[in-house]
Amino acid sequence: MVWIAAAWATAVLLRHEIEEVFDSSLQETAQRLLPLAVLDIVGREDGDTASQRLGAIRSHDELFTYVVRDDKGKVLLRSHAADLSTFPPYTGAGFGRTATHRLYSEEALQGTIRITVAKSLAHQDAVIREMQMGLGLPVLLVIPTAFAAVAFAVRQSTRSLRAFRDQLETRSEKDLAPVASGDLPSEVAPMAASMNALIERLRAAFEAERSLTANTAHELRTPLAGAIAQAQRIRKETAEPQTAQRGADIEATLKRLTARAERLMQLARAEGGRLNLDRESDLRDTLDVVIGDMRRNESTGRILLRLPGTPVMSAADPDAVGILCRNLVENALRHGSRSSPVEVALSSNGLMTVSNDGPVVPAETLARLADRFERSGAAGRGNGIGLSIVSTIADRMGGALTLRSPRPGCQTGFEASVPLASAGTAETRT
Repeated sequence: MVWIAAAWATAVLLRHEIEEVFDSSLQETAQRLLPLAVLDIVGREDGDTASQRLGAIRSHDELFTYVVRDDKGKVLLRSHAADLSTFPPYTGAGFGRTATHRLYSEEALQGTIRITVAKSLAHQDAVIREMQMGLGLPVLLVIPTAFAAVAFAVRQSTRSLRAFRDQLETRSEKDLAPVASGDLPSEVAPMAASMNALIERLRAAFEAERSLTANTAHELRTPLAGAIAQAQRIRKETAEPQTAQRGADIEATLKRLTARAERLMQLARAEGGRLNLDRESDLRDTLDVVIGDMRRNESTGRILLRLPGTPVMSAADPDAVGILCRNLVENALRHGSRSSPVEVALSSNGLMTVSNDGPVVPAETLARLADRFERSGAAGRGNGIGLSIVSTIADRMGGALTLRSPRPGCQTGFEASVPLASAGTAETRT
């Protein structure tokens, strides 16, 4: 807009200057011709005052035409292309204008000989338009080129800034690693450094919080184990039924507290540890070990495991996968029907599902089951953080916990699924 305005202002000034040049040419032409016309008229024989037209030496366009008249208005001399209809009556020396011509008049011999030179306004306007076009066309060509050049230069110079923005947009809330800012412009680099410093302070605060949770849960293990042992000893040494019952209640409460401490340690591990390793391992081996260990404490046939026939490789930490699997299975054993088995399946593409039979969980309850300390059912069994741990681990691994009730293809039951890896298709074995 500024460039176009500047070009327009230049065109206006150019028109004004060109008009001044043409006016100067008119005046100069009149003042040069008038002495010659006076000599020609005075030197005529016998006072011949008849009108004369000067012939053209060769054919050409006459841009300036002129007439010489006496004080009575009689034409004494004129150029070969002069059209008398374009010359108005003499009104005095100086510039004048008609609808089609720009005029300049001069006089000599005390006003007895007068000359008027005319310049076509159409030709003058054509010359001005050509010059303005010569000024304007480069501007019209340069502006788009300049826009393209500026856009390219700005895009190239802000490439590092866009990469920095993309890092921030794609980063999850759990990723507190410093943002790469080595190639940022010097104007933005201090802001990136301040942001990384803030991220580091936040990471340190979260690490301190997770460390406190993990250390507290770990430190509770020994005193809780001692308290459970004392409660069991009281039950064995007392002969009073009431005291024995109280000892049993204390033991059950301490065991629930121990389970809660264990869950808190798992949650701290899920939130703070590295869940993806640099190497891959077979998910089938991890699930086989975890389910085999859990089967020792359950009746035969209570837990069914289905694994694919070919390896399912994943970079997920086997310990984290074990925590995830154990929590899902324990949740299914606790809340599912005791007359039906808990089914654990791993697909060839790395999707693990844990399903059990039981009453349908209402949709509003299902939507918040993965929240911390959220329990299903009126009995309120469990700690309320098992599915929260599973959801956190799945999110840290780049997947998501999906809950369904009833199970797909059934009218009852509950199913939880978590994607753990991508693998090729393989035949499934039971």
